[in-house]
Amino acid sequence: MKIEKYLFVVCLMFCFFANAQQPNADFKKDVNVLIEGSQAGAMPLLFNVQNKYALKEIDEFKSDKEFFLRDGLPNFFRKINQNKSTVNIAFLGGSITKAEDQYRNQTLTFIQSLNPAANIKGINAGVSGTGTELGACRVNEQVLKYKPDLIFVEFAVNGGSNQAMEGIVRQIIKNNPKTDICFIYTIAGDQYQQYAKNEIPAKINGFEKVAEHYKIPSIHLGLYPSVLASQGKLVWKSSSDIADKIVFSKDGTHPAKAGGDLYAQAIARAFQIFKTETTVSNHELMNPLYVDNWDDAGMYSPLEMATFSKGWTTINPLNYGHLKTFAPWFSTLSKTVEANATCTFNFKGTVFGFFDIGGPEVGQVLVEIDGQCVELKRKAGNASVKIPNETGFQCLVNRFNTNCNNRYRGQFEMFEVPDGMHEVKISLSPIKANKVAILQGQDLYDIEQNPDKYNQKVFYLGKILLKGIVL
Repeated sequence: MKIEKYLFVVCLMFCFFANAQQPNADFKKDVNVLIEGSQAGAMPLLFNVQNKYALKEIDEFKSDKEFFLRDGLPNFFRKINQNKSTVNIAFLGGSITKAEDQYRNQTLTFIQSLNPAANIKGINAGVSGTGTELGACRVNEQVLKYKPDLIFVEFAVNGGSNQAMEGIVRQIIKNNPKTDICFIYTIAGDQYQQYAKNEIPAKINGFEKVAEHYKIPSIHLGLYPSVLASQGKLVWKSSSDIADKIVFSKDGTHPAKAGGDLYAQAIARAFQIFKTETTVSNHELMNPLYVDNWDDAGMYSPLEMATFSKGWTTINPLNYGHLKTFAPWFSTLSKTVEANATCTFNFKGTVFGFFDIGGPEVGQVLVEIDGQCVELKRKAGNASVKIPNETGFQCLVNRFNTNCNNRYRGQFEMFEVPDGMHEVKISLSPIKANKVAILQGQDLYDIEQNPDKYNQKVFYLGKILLKGIVL
């Protein structure tokens, strides 16, 4: 018995010291990585009102710069005031929209309070780290097909072009001129200081040009928090609670629950004014503000428009533990591990790209245009590679990046071409990326402990992106 107790104690001590030697990877990562990591996968596109997100109060704050009515939201308010009506509310944006408590759920719960008898349904079209270009490509599939009555558009933090923002608006109006639109502006970094000085961030000013042109109401969600910060009542960024102050966020971008409540309060205050304008109207498809707007952008299934060589398989992400969270975005994935396996498609337009999944095992792809390996002109994307291309191939696109460190994330790339008809061929490259070099400055624990996971070349193709038409 004594020997058994001795062995048991030794075993416990061994386990304790073994675990003590393991570095805490999460502890070594900064707050930005932790927050973005928690938002890596997709969330269900459709969601319901959850009373736990109800706003406890709506602060009294008056400023003629917090929101702009323009043509208001007449069709939405008419419908929500109907007894037992079903009202679909869409949220199109980035990670702040995608997250559970950074304004979206609080806003939907507030809208329910406008008519408790209404059947309120939410559409969560938030994709982390993406701006208006990808938004213009996915608005039809992820938003319009669900027949929304009101669409909130949130891209002030992730940005993108005014042309793509106009493309989003024009696609919505073409689909249904009775669908109401509301631009909402979140902020990040030191932009709260600009608001405190009565200045508007440049990107928001750009989007306001589109809002003015199409008479779309807009709400500056960051104005009131900025005023509270200037009064010493709010701290914009802190990793811990501070007595007698509101901590808006941990990373300076993604609101904590308290910050998300403040964002939603701005929407609630604006709606108290917006609801007075209830004349039903069709939104007018104005002459384009930009001739190169993105009203011809779209997102397509590769299986429906591309030709595949041998070496590809079609998989359902629901059947794979590391991929199943992406099923709301990709009902199927085209996967290859075979070097030189090709995917070819034809289109007429000015921009093409792909929406895929990044992770530890992904490799590099060659992108050939009209039969040639030419220098690619990047139009938009959310994958960053810190080191230059070491191979000399101008058409080599690395799908492994700093966001693939022990996690999976939706990512995309888009490239510009001369207006016209083009053939695009995408193939998995046999050339391995230097993943350790790409992760320089990050915690290398996972790649050092699990080298086989990273020593692979895989491509998970979810969607083909176009600004143009399929041929």
